[in-house]
Amino acid sequence: MDFIKIAEAAFAGEKKEFPKFGPGDTITVSYRIKEGNKERVQNYRGVVIKIVGHQDTKRFTVRKMSDNVGVERIFPMNSPFIDNIEVNKYGKVRRAKLYYLRKLTGKAARIKEKAFNPNKK
Repeated sequence: MDFIKIAEAAFAGEKKEFPKFGPGDTITVSYRIKEGNKERVQNYRGVVIKIVGHQDTKRFTVRKMSDNVGVERIFPMNSPFIDNIEVNKYGKVRRAKLYYLRKLTGKAARIKEKAFNPNKK
């Protein structure tokens, strides 16, 4: 067996279950931050612009506007610092990577909301 796979298996802890989301969805990520000897939870709300990787190495990029400046942050899906992921809106997009949002500002950067019926399977 490969040494990398053995190391990954040793560090693989409990799997957290997160809701399904994709590019264009607006999500809130509750992320634990350590500052000195204190620990707090910070919410990061934005639009998912891409998801890359597979299985355990999956990571997603969330973009938000902070004082008219675009801020992007990459979160690993298997990070022990992610407490919770909440899907706020399901976006209707036709691409897997939404890099074009970087050039848009204001109303042009809005994404249409997908009509979602939770009872329908």
